[in-house]
Amino acid sequence: MKGIMDGEGKKVLALGNEAIVRGALEAGVDFASTYPGTPSSEIGDILYQIADKAGLYFEYSANEKVALESGIAASISGLNALTFMKHVGLNVASDAFVSLAYVGVRGAHVIISADDPGSHSSQNEQDNRWYAKLANIPMLEPSSPQEAKDMIVCGFELSHELKLPILLRTTTRVAHTRAPITLGEIKRGKGKSRFEKEHTRFMLVPEIARKNHILLVCKMESAQEVSESSNFNFISNKEKQSRLGIIASGVSYAYAMDVLKKLDVQAKVLKLGMTNPMPKKMCCDFLKSVDNVIVLEELDPYLENEIKSIAGENKIQVHIYGKDSGHFPWTNEYTPDIVELGIVKVIKKNLPMMQLKDSKVELAPINPMQLPSRPPVLCPGCPHRATAYAIKKVAKKDTIYPMDIGCYTLVFEHPLKTADIVLCMGSSVGTACGFSKATDQDVIAFIGDSTFFHAGIPGLINAVHQGHNFVLTILDNSTTAMTGFQPHPGVERKDNDDKAKAVDIFKVVKGCGVDFVSLIDPYDLKKSLVIFSEAIAYNGLSVVVSRHPCALVETRQKRRRGEKIVPYYVNHETCIKCYTCTSEFGCPASWKGEDDFPRISPNLCVGCGVCAEVCPTNSIKLISEKEEGQ
Repeated sequence: MKGIMDGEGKKVLALGNEAIVRGALEAGVDFASTYPGTPSSEIGDILYQIADKAGLYFEYSANEKVALESGIAASISGLNALTFMKHVGLNVASDAFVSLAYVGVRGAHVIISADDPGSHSSQNEQDNRWYAKLANIPMLEPSSPQEAKDMIVCGFELSHELKLPILLRTTTRVAHTRAPITLGEIKRGKGKSRFEKEHTRFMLVPEIARKNHILLVCKMESAQEVSESSNFNFISNKEKQSRLGIIASGVSYAYAMDVLKKLDVQAKVLKLGMTNPMPKKMCCDFLKSVDNVIVLEELDPYLENEIKSIAGENKIQVHIYGKDSGHFPWTNEYTPDIVELGIVKVIKKNLPMMQLKDSKVELAPINPMQLPSRPPVLCPGCPHRATAYAIKKVAKKDTIYPMDIGCYTLVFEHPLKTADIVLCMGSSVGTACGFSKATDQDVIAFIGDSTFFHAGIPGLINAVHQGHNFVLTILDNSTTAMTGFQPHPGVERKDNDDKAKAVDIFKVVKGCGVDFVSLIDPYDLKKSLVIFSEAIAYNGLSVVVSRHPCALVETRQKRRRGEKIVPYYVNHETCIKCYTCTSEFGCPASWKGEDDFPRISPNLCVGCGVCAEVCPTNSIKLISEKEEGQ
C-alpha cells in the first residue's frame, strides 16, 4: 500500500489491486462498497484504511447484492461509485446488475469482477465476461497493473459519458502482480449529492422496462463507436509483414509478447482491452491483413467466438486457432509456458515455413514438477477444529455434513472429515433443508458468522417455516478470516467518528423463530459435547452458535497487549501413545516424533488447551507447569 497516496508523476511499485485503488482516487470516487473475496480483497483492505483521508465513503456490505445496490443508489444520485467483488460474487449481485443497465447512472459506476482462473481460492473458475454481454454493459480487461489503473480512470469517464455502468474484469494474475505504475492526479470526490426523482426512469415495471431496453440498445451503439477508437484496443508489431496474427486480452497479451520475442516469431498482435462491445471494424481490418490468427484468452472462448462471427459475417478467409481447435486449454489460468506451447503447436503443424528460435517446448502436455502434497490446514488453536471435533465425537457415523464457504471448509480434510458438500455462500443451510426431507439421516450443517449474514439467514427462515429437522452450527470467530480479517455485521467497531453496531447472531436466530438455540465456547470441550448431544437429540431445528475469536487475531491481540502466550507440551512419562492428539484432533502444532511420542511445537502452539482436554490420560500440560516442577 506504500505510495498509493503519493503525488502526481511519481513511479511506485504496486500490486494490481493497489493500482485499481489509485485509479479510483484519480477518478474522484465518492462511494465504494464490497463484500470481501479473493482475488479482489486488497482493494477493500486499502480503501478501508484510507477512506477518511481520501474523502470517500467505504463499506463492507452484508453481501455483494447489497454492496451493488448501495452503489447504485449513489451512482443514480450523481456520485462516482465503485463496487467490487470476486467472480462468484457477481452471481449474488446479478439480479441488480442486469437491471442496473436498464436504469443507467447519473454520476458514474464502475463494477469490478475479479475472476479466478485456476480456482486458486474459489469453488469454480467461471468466466464473467459473459455477464457483460448478458447485461449489455461495456467491459474493460486490463493486462497489467498500469493498465488496471488507467482503465479505472477511463471507466469512470466512460460511465459518465454513456450513462451506463462499466464492468472491469480482472483476473488473479493481474490483481496480484506487482509492477511499476505512474501516478496521476488525485481528484477529490464530491462527497454527497442529491437524488432527483425521475418517475419514468427508475421504476422498472414492464412498460418502463421495455422503453429503457430500447434506450440501452442505443447506448451500446454509442459504446461500439467508443470501442473502435479506444486506446485500449491497438495493434502491436503493426510494421511486421507477417501473415500471422495474434488476438489477445488480459494477461495473455503480456505472455504473447514475451513468447514472440523469445521465439523470434514475426506476428502482428491485436490487443483488445475493451471487449464489450467488440471493436468489430478494427477486428475485421486485422483479419483481412493476415492468413492465420491465434486467439489467446483465459477460460472460455469468448473472444474466439466473436472473431469467428466477425470473419463469417464479412466472408474473410482466415484460419483461426484457439480453444476450439485444441491448441489452447479451456480450463485453468494461462502461463507463459502454456502460451508458448500453443503457439509452437500451431506453427509446427500448420505453418511449417515459419522458423522458430530456441524453442525447447515439447508438444506433449507439460508435466508440472512433482512436489510433495501440502494440503491446507486449519491454524493451530483454530476454534473451528474444536467445534468439528466435538461434533464428530457425538454424531452418528452416517451423519450428513453440509458445509459452507470459509476457513472451516478445511474440516473436510483428515482427520476430522466433517464436510460432505459445499456449493456456494449460504448453501449449507439450503442443502440441509433438502437433506432433512430427502433422508432419515441426521444432518449437521456448518456456516461461518460472516457467511451467515451474507446468505445464511434466508435458508434459516425457510427451515423454521417448513419445520425442517437438522442442526445448524454457526461458527462465530468475529471476523471474515479467510479473505483477510475484514469486519462483518456481527462485529462492533469504531471508524473515526462513526460507530458500527454489532448485530448479535444469537438474537437474530431467536428472532427468526428458532426455539432451540445454544451458545458455546468451543474451547470448553466438555460443555460442547453436552450441547451438541442435546441439539442432535432435539426433534426439530436446533442452532448452536460456537463463539470464540479467530486464533490468529486473538494471538496477535495478546502480543500487542504484551501478554505471554504459554504453550503446552506432552508428558512422555504418562503418555500411552494413543495418538488422539495427532490422529484424531489433528492440530498442526503437534506431530509424532522419531521416538513415536507425540510432540507439540512451542513455536506453533497458541495455548488454547483443547488438546489437553482431548488427551485421555491427561498427559498434555502447560510448559509453565513443567518448569515449576523443575
